[in-house]
Amino acid sequence: MADTAKGPSRETTSDDLDAFITRIKSGKRGSDHLYVLLLGMKTVDTKKLRREIEKGFSIRVLDHLRRSMTISLADLIDLMLINYRTLNRRKVSGRLNPEESDRVLRVSRVFARILELFEGDQHAARHWFLSSQKALGDESPADRAKTEFGALEVERLVGRLEHGVFV
Repeated sequence: MADTAKGPSRETTSDDLDAFITRIKSGKRGSDHLYVLLLGMKTVDTKKLRREIEKGFSIRVLDHLRRSMTISLADLIDLMLINYRTLNRRKVSGRLNPEESDRVLRVSRVFARILELFEGDQHAARHWFLSSQKALGDESPADRAKTEFGALEVERLVGRLEHGVFV
């Protein structure tokens, strides 16, 4: 995936991203699900988060995540495997379905791990996320994160990099 002709958002940061970075730099995570901050959600416990997924997230989470990741809407919906017609239907209803909500959560979780790896440097994290990585068979983490299996591979790679294992 590459930036579209419109390119990434011109915004350099978002309140959601700032809140996430502040929490990871403070060392006071307070939740295993801190990545929901990138979606504009408050940190929630596992049961509440599961109920929100089952209900379907508000369509607004897409804009929060797009700004947090500084990517175009086209790139975000490509990551989420949603086409424009489906997106337009979701805008009318105001909600994503549970499967789409789960995919949004997956993308935010993976990107949050990468942000942690790059110590909150959103530009470095975004570049790494969108660039092909030899350890991923020359695919980008963004392309791999389109499935849960691929997302787990990216997260394992991030874990190895955090521990200095570069193979």
